[in-house]
Amino acid sequence: MEKAYAVWRAFPDKVLARVAALLLFGCTILALLEVGRRYAFGYSFEWQQDAVTFFTLSGVFLYFSISQRRDAHLTVTLVPELFNVFGGRWRLAAEVVKLLALVFSCAFMAAVVWWGLPEVEDSLKYEVRTESLAFPMWPFLAVLLFSFACMGITMLFQIYREVQALRGRSVLVEERQEADGTH
Repeated sequence: MEKAYAVWRAFPDKVLARVAALLLFGCTILALLEVGRRYAFGYSFEWQQDAVTFFTLSGVFLYFSISQRRDAHLTVTLVPELFNVFGGRWRLAAEVVKLLALVFSCAFMAAVVWWGLPEVEDSLKYEVRTESLAFPMWPFLAVLLFSFACMGITMLFQIYREVQALRGRSVLVEERQEADGTH
């Protein structure tokens, strides 16, 4: 499982992060050029706003699984933190609550992907386009579902790690976790 996780971890870090960075950099350059064009020449491309919006969103979507793995996203941790304050068996309860939240989130990601696939198919079939009519919508929807699927895979590894932690085993340790001593 450690090797599978290392391979999986490399994919978002080496591929998805670079594609996301390229998209975000390109959108920033395009937005700056269009601002300059609008104020210097008084016009801009009709498709520019759609391009910046949807490509920026795609870049953010691609970063979902990386944020999930690094716990660099918004989380509601009130209940586990309260349980940890009480100590003892309450800490175990806090870990179980975190695990249950992770399982629920993973199931939610799977449901979104499962029920989102027909939306991508319909978008392709009916040739749904962005507001400027310059871009088809299906690639952006497909990137969203792909990103949710990657996030779900990351969650599966995290579920495995949490189950093993409840059993007293430390597996799939991240560099950050090694540095700060968490599991």
